[in-house]
Amino acid sequence: MSETFISVDIEASGPVPGEFSMLSVGACLVYEPTQTFERVLKPTTMNFDPEALAVTGFSLDELNRNGDTPEECMRAFADWLQAAVPSGSKPVFVGLNAAFDWSFVNYYFIKFLGVNPFGFAPLDIKAMYMGVFGCSWKETKSSLMTKALNAQLQGNHNALTDAVFQAELFRLMHQKATFQKRD
Repeated sequence: MSETFISVDIEASGPVPGEFSMLSVGACLVYEPTQTFERVLKPTTMNFDPEALAVTGFSLDELNRNGDTPEECMRAFADWLQAAVPSGSKPVFVGLNAAFDWSFVNYYFIKFLGVNPFGFAPLDIKAMYMGVFGCSWKETKSSLMTKALNAQLQGNHNALTDAVFQAELFRLMHQKATFQKRD
């Protein structure tokens, strides 16, 4: 079975799903980053960490009025994945600090649709970077990756912009790892 790498980023009102809400989700195909998905969601709870909410720039009241319901968002995300991923290919969740983003996406897919199309194993860009470059964990900051890989894009805490940025980092690393493997 082939694999289709999907870069995913979320913004949330706090550190854990269930207690806090996923507020936005953005995704793109890693090797076709113009194929994108983006939604903002109604919060499932009004709990928030002030620092987390400040980073997102969202208002929970505004999202309550104008966001998609979690069910609508996750159905649209699943439909987008089905259309974007070729038949016979498995979608692979790619994230920068994948554990955080995947925990929300997994929770929301399971809670609102009963199944996570990505399965249970996200691919973490930070861990991959450590493996490719043989560096320490503290050297896996996105700013250091951007410099080392000569990336052209930057993240800005917009879920879609960050997903496209992460896709570039992944492509550059994947290219380097594949090149090293041939040597």
